[in-house]
Amino acid sequence: MKPDDPLLKILACPLDKGPLHLLAEETEREEALYNPRLRRRYPILDGIPQLLPSSGEQVPDEEHEELLKRMSP
Repeated sequence: MKPDDPLLKILACPLDKGPLHLLAEETEREEALYNPRLRRRYPILDGIPQLLPSSGEQVPDEEHEELLKRMSP
């Protein structure tokens, strides 16, 4: 998924219905969508966002702070 993908504008967190942020491929993980409000990450597998509430994973405080820095312009 690319940052300018129009799908990103309509995808929402399944829990709070708010916008999600694309996390580009990381060294240890694949692409993911991130909800900084709930600190939840949803994986993107084979280009398909996994947006079931049960597919999200809670992000620890330290990693959350790091992700916020990466999302800031």
